[in-house]
Order: sequence, then structure tokens, then C-alpha cells
Amino acid sequence: MDIDAIERRLAAAREREQAVYQNMDPANRDRTWEDDLAAAEAVLQAERELAAAKGEEHAVPLDFPVHWNLGVPTPHVLQSDRKTFLIFRLDEQDPDWDGTYVRLVDPGDGSIVPLALVEFLDCSSARLGDPNNEVHEGHPLNGRGLDGYMPQRVVNSRWLTELEAINRVHPCYDQARWRDRNHYVFWFCNSTFECVARSFTVETFRESFADLLARACRRLLS
Repeated sequence: MDIDAIERRLAAAREREQAVYQNMDPANRDRTWEDDLAAAEAVLQAERELAAAKGEEHAVPLDFPVHWNLGVPTPHVLQSDRKTFLIFRLDEQDPDWDGTYVRLVDPGDGSIVPLALVEFLDCSSARLGDPNNEVHEGHPLNGRGLDGYMPQRVVNSRWLTELEAINRVHPCYDQARWRDRNHYVFWFCNSTFECVARSFTVETFRESFADLLARACRRLLS
């Protein structure tokens, strides 16, 4: 694979993206959201292709059945040494919202909302916290296919490699056990969730955060 050609294509895609975003005057009728998305996607695709050609870690889209609320996903993580659960608010359009006000969300107020419960199977490690969306450019995967506000899988993950290297000293270490492990990254508004696991299951509910947290706790303890 011609790495120089990919680098040139990436540079051209970034120039195109910059030109699109510099021309953000709403009065410009020639510019569309499709232009923005296409320019950004071209950059991401070239970033992934370049990283793959170099054998470097990079993020690729994950086939995931639901979408979280972009503004207030309110992710919660419950974890033991055997089970890992991630809860977040789903994206749902309010037919009564006219765009003239902001609705504050308090996960402790008992409101019935659409929620997702994700269980990560055979999870080796998980973390929730920085970076948020204001400093996402500091994430190691920035510039390597990391896309915002969506679930992704990390190819050639350094974190997964580090975890396997740690476990290699165990007398019962089995390399085959690590072949189906995946590094997942979920970029939320105010935080990022990442974990290394074999796979995941997703369930959706319409109930309060407290009720779903209680449900997850019961599963955690079972």
C-alpha cells in the first residue's frame, strides 16, 4: 500500500474540510450539511487507511443498535471484577419541543426516560472520565479515525496489547483467549468510556435512572 499516496489524500481531505468549515456563513446557499459531513468523513476514512497501512492503532465505526442523546447522555458505569454495565440516555425527539427553550436533565428526579443498558462480556478493564468534548483533540486516537458522539472499536489497540502483556506472566496464560478481545470507545459529551471486552449486549428501557441502576445492581450481584 502506497503510504505516500494516502498521506497526500489525507492532506487534501483536511484542506477540503478546513475550506468547508471556514465558509460557514448561513447566507451561503451553496453549502449544505451534506458538504460538512462528506468533508469530515473523507478525513476520517483517510486517517484510518493511513493508520492501517502503518500498523498503528485507529478507531473504526462500531455496528451498534442505538444512539445516545448527544447533549445529556448521562452515562453511568457499574462494575465488579466479573461484570461491567454501561447505562446512558437514548436519543429521542420530543414532538412538543419547539427549540425555544432548554430542558435540564436530572437523573435523580425520577423522570421516565428512554435508556440503554449495555453489558460488556468478559470485560478485562474499563474506564469512564476525561477527555470530554472540549478536549477530545488530546485523545491518543484523535487524528486516527476517532469520530465524535458514536461508539467505535479500536484496531491495533495499544491498551489491549498492554493488558495482554501483563497477563502473559500468568502460568495459565492462553493467547487464544485474547484473540477475540476488543477495545471499545464511546465518546459522550462530557466524558469518554473505554473498555476491553469480548463483546456486548444492548437492552433498552423506558424507566427512571434509579430503577435501571437498581436493575443493573441486581444483575451485578447475581
